[in-house]
Amino acid sequence: MKDEIELKQIEKCEICPHKCKVNRLQGNIGRCHSGKNVKIALASVHNFEEPCISGKNGSGTIFFSNCNMNCIYCQNYEISQLGKGKEISIEELADIFIKQQEKGVENINLVTPTSYTIQIIKAIEIAKNKGLKIPIVYNTNGYENVENIKRLKGYIDIYLPDLKYFYNELGNKYSKVNNYFEIASEAILEMYKQVGKPIINSQGIMERGVIIRHLVLPNMIENSKKILKWIKDNLDNKVYVSIMAQYFPTYLAKDDKKINRKLTKEEFKEIEKYIEEIDIEQGFIQELGEHEEEYVPKWEYE
Repeated sequence: MKDEIELKQIEKCEICPHKCKVNRLQGNIGRCHSGKNVKIALASVHNFEEPCISGKNGSGTIFFSNCNMNCIYCQNYEISQLGKGKEISIEELADIFIKQQEKGVENINLVTPTSYTIQIIKAIEIAKNKGLKIPIVYNTNGYENVENIKRLKGYIDIYLPDLKYFYNELGNKYSKVNNYFEIASEAILEMYKQVGKPIINSQGIMERGVIIRHLVLPNMIENSKKILKWIKDNLDNKVYVSIMAQYFPTYLAKDDKKINRKLTKEEFKEIEKYIEEIDIEQGFIQELGEHEEEYVPKWEYE
């Protein structure tokens, strides 16, 4: 009975900022294409997150299917946009958490979890009763209702949000969402309010805190600078910042003249220089590959 009461929150779904109000309990789907049941594409040990997330033992990732954004350059579009995956029960999700912990991973890493927040909370409760002890990472695109983040208080140890766009017209054009910056920035401030400054253990692994990710897009350097300046002004060295250079034109981005190429070295060096100028002290910069097709998952500054 308790489970059904909790799941009633998706009977008229307003979990994400789209607030579709569809009845997911009856199998209807809204903008995110998610229904009543949790749907996952993959559960694996991931070794290429930021060093304080993956560590030596890897991060226990669970990739959730579907997404409340429609990024035309999504590198996981088969999962996020095409819905690749299988439906599982809440109890099965809890068991996956336990199995990941048994592999010795550093944390449980929930990738694109927004649509399934209600089910995830229940799965965490079940898993903790079975002995789940490692930190839980909420790995999100940042397009979150602040009410949804408040719902997660006490369940999440590490927030790993994207902060993609300062200019909302970019969010609309490239991800089909409205008011991205206002919504994501408010959610991130709530994340910090919950978990506070980073706590790193003796092995260099984050146990608590926020890492804000920003993917640098070609021809969008001013957008990146505005994002970084906002982080500096509002969360001055109280969070980690992760600057990613891994962009390449995949999915529908190949047809867009602005973003149908990788970053140039000049573009990324401009971002590196700006980081020094505004004195962002804590975080990581992803190395840009020497060749056009190369993506190097190496992180340099801290």
